Amino acid sequence: MKKLLYFTFLILLFIGCQKTKSQQDAVVFKKYSESSAIQKQQDHENKRMQFKLFQSKYLDMNTVFKPFENDLEYFLEEHYTALKPLILEQDIPTLQKHIKTGRLSYEKLTLFYLYRIQKFESDSSKSLNSIISLNPNVLKEARARDKNKKENAEYAIYGMPILLKDNINTKDMPTTAGAIALAENKNTADAFIVEKLREKGALILGKVNLSEWAYFFCSGCPLGYSAIGGQTLNPYGRGIFETGGSSAGSAVTIAANFAVAAVGTETSGSITSPASLNSVVGLKPTIGVLSRTGIVPISSTLDTPGPMTKNVIDNAIFLNVLSGYDKNDFASKNIGENYFQSGFKQKLKGRRLGVIKSLLTDSIYSATVGKLRRAGAELIEITPPEVGLNGFLTLLNIDMKNDLPKYLAADADEQIAVTSVKDVIAFNLKDSLLRAPYGQQLFEGIVEDTTTLAKLEIIKTNLTNSGRKYFQALKNDNLEAILSINNYHSGFAAVANHPTLTVPMGYKNSGEPISLTFIGTPLSERILLEIGYAFEQLTKVRKMPKNYQ
Repeated sequence: MKKLLYFTFLILLFIGCQKTKSQQDAVVFKKYSESSAIQKQQDHENKRMQFKLFQSKYLDMNTVFKPFENDLEYFLEEHYTALKPLILEQDIPTLQKHIKTGRLSYEKLTLFYLYRIQKFESDSSKSLNSIISLNPNVLKEARARDKNKKENAEYAIYGMPILLKDNINTKDMPTTAGAIALAENKNTADAFIVEKLREKGALILGKVNLSEWAYFFCSGCPLGYSAIGGQTLNPYGRGIFETGGSSAGSAVTIAANFAVAAVGTETSGSITSPASLNSVVGLKPTIGVLSRTGIVPISSTLDTPGPMTKNVIDNAIFLNVLSGYDKNDFASKNIGENYFQSGFKQKLKGRRLGVIKSLLTDSIYSATVGKLRRAGAELIEITPPEVGLNGFLTLLNIDMKNDLPKYLAADADEQIAVTSVKDVIAFNLKDSLLRAPYGQQLFEGIVEDTTTLAKLEIIKTNLTNSGRKYFQALKNDNLEAILSINNYHSGFAAVANHPTLTVPMGYKNSGEPISLTFIGTPLSERILLEIGYAFEQLTKVRKMPKNYQ
């Protein structure tokens, strides 16, 4: 009798599975005609938004999702809907609590994100062109996390699906920087920060689109475009609002809840800009706090990775995991800071913050300053001195001319044929419509720049002095931070090596996000995060893009 009941159960289970499979048609990514959309785009008042294409001419998302075909076949819309309130917009501590109580698992969390990415990216009316590759082993890794759950994981990255900007090396996915010249850059070791993530049990979900070569490639071209990934789009207004760049995919995917968090990189504004325009929290740390080893470079002088999240708590948790001394990065610092120890106090009272007087003409900034004042912050109006950033382009030119060959020699797949900027230009000219439809003017400028290394050192010194002079009020007025908008002052912060934290501040009448950016003194990340958290709790303005709820 027991055997009969057992076999009956197996038969019913098999039939149930068969029904489940037939209830859901397989999702297929199909290329669609975009000619009318492109034609409409030519009327956009912003020249950079007058796209030549939307979809990638290189990427096949069916291939990207192939490893998950069987698992997603059994994950239905009803499962996705049931999990939405547990996952969407939730911070890491909340997700970890759900997993601890059994309401959620690391595998379900990962399946949810895979399903959600597939759901939106396969819809021609909602696709954001934000994903370049997915980790084929991520579900296997998620199941392993479920078998070895940590007891005290509430404030841990353990089991959390993370996305990486596709200029960060991983051993299990190519690292392309969005460029077809690096399409086969597969056999690489993990970047230092990726090693740190894996050590702490994070799940590397995949790689995201970006402005090709971190937006130091073409001149005046669209933000968020790459030959590999196509045109990244802003979920708050597809084809209406810019994504910001170059970490466009990192911001867009977090805004759309495609993962718990993402890593971006910045040379000057490349985290701050997309974070601001997609209503997420982005931190550009002091250079040296996070390693750059294994990351496709622009400038060893200014480059840094940084965390991009939906909230400040997650940003601090993420920063803790990413940080650490790297002997192979000359700028790396052994700081030993805990960016979230004992949590954050919701305190603005007594904080001395600088208000840039000229920005008070912006109604949202002005209203925000009023909120901070009423919350007890001491606000000091400042007018930064007029200083230039002479030689900034030269710094980027000469650094990349020297730094890219070093990456290609030491950290890229041995099969990659290009060894220099000049090689990349020649490679692209063989099929410019596919490889460089917007041109490669900045790369050409790099080759033409003959500035000597001795002259470069003088330029660096002058730029650093200019940046420090611009933010002299931090020291002179004993300020904890200066308040800016979006990436308005990212260039000055970059050359002065000041960290910046951008937090959602509101939305314009058009619906476009706008953010408040806190600029601090070198190595003041903990202070910026504390102030940012207090501001976030005071205002709580972030809202999901309405078509991605």
